[in-house]
Amino acid sequence: MTHRPAPKLPLPVESRRLSALQSYEILDTPRESTYDDITRIASAICGTPMALISLVETERQWFKSRVGLDVSETHIESSICAHALLETDLLVVPDTSQDSRFSGNPLVIGEPRLKFYAGALLKTADGLPIGTVCVLDTVTRQLDDVQLDTLRALARQVMVQLELRKLLKASEETSQYRARLLAAASHDLRGPLTAAMYAVQKSLVHAVPAQTKYLDMAQESMETLKQGFVRMLSAGSGQSTFSLAKTETLALGSLLESVRTISAPAAKRKQIELRVVPTRLQVTSDGSQLETLISNLVANAVKYTPEGGRVLLGCRRRAQCVEIHIIDTGIGIAEDQINSMFEAFRQVDSNSEGLGLGLWLVKKTAEALAIDFTVHSVPGKGTRFILAIATTGASEADTAKEQLQVVA
Repeated sequence: MTHRPAPKLPLPVESRRLSALQSYEILDTPRESTYDDITRIASAICGTPMALISLVETERQWFKSRVGLDVSETHIESSICAHALLETDLLVVPDTSQDSRFSGNPLVIGEPRLKFYAGALLKTADGLPIGTVCVLDTVTRQLDDVQLDTLRALARQVMVQLELRKLLKASEETSQYRARLLAAASHDLRGPLTAAMYAVQKSLVHAVPAQTKYLDMAQESMETLKQGFVRMLSAGSGQSTFSLAKTETLALGSLLESVRTISAPAAKRKQIELRVVPTRLQVTSDGSQLETLISNLVANAVKYTPEGGRVLLGCRRRAQCVEIHIIDTGIGIAEDQINSMFEAFRQVDSNSEGLGLGLWLVKKTAEALAIDFTVHSVPGKGTRFILAIATTGASEADTAKEQLQVVA
């Protein structure tokens, strides 16, 4: 039997389709629970041992998520999903051996000996097909209307996730571009402003009373302008996604106890010892956002710490800062994954719940609060997150007798 690969779409359409696929920047990214949930649901609802989120390129089809299949991609020559791109909605093949398009397909006559295929198109907002959510089996079968509608719904959910990823990245890039523009404006304008302020100060030395009034007004106005530059750069720095409501002097002991109270139920369910080292240290920050930041890190520590483990919160005073430590005996993080885990939609464990935005939010909140953020981890032993808050008048050294023992 001779096998023929799927015909190509018309060249202008194919070019636009591939450009759209590349714009999502999803190809060859790690597995993510959000997408794995979709293939698990597809497999369960349709009763098939295999389910895929397949993205079709020029030379291959790559699987963002897969159930029941060991390979992460196959050559375009054997792609059934490439045939689905020619449809307007669904491609359903009850028996591949009886369909001339697929009877000679390497995946049909060889392993895994596919007999059944049903795929719902992944389509962009302007109707360009980039892949499918598909289910497969090694026996012939039919799907009912509910199962087919579910495939369509799951395909729509994949596109929602892809669009969300793209919008988030575009927002970040816009903020960075704005930051560069503002930095350039600051550089170009603050120099002449400083020179003008210096000239006014020198003029005041020899000014007669009639001139002093106007020179004082000019000096005040330029100082206001200078502060406006500072506020403008802060608001549009692109280094943070959040604005600060207010800053105040915070008693860290009370704040950490509040975090412990919030996280205690989740820790109790896993029989995790959640402990706070008493402290009298104080910092100046936005209390609400700082508490949220620490709560997210503690929730993450509890999430990735096996039952019976420990999570410890405490503080240390350094010469120029106060450090807040969140230490766990969890699964740990490989060194080469530490930086990437703070990217949006990334998770330490691909089987975890959620969208993988937790640590991304942590990073952005830390940037907004001007907090230095470091991570030390040993896979299989645990992780230590350290938040360093600059201080100019810290209280006396922490009086707690207990030291923060190194876990990771």
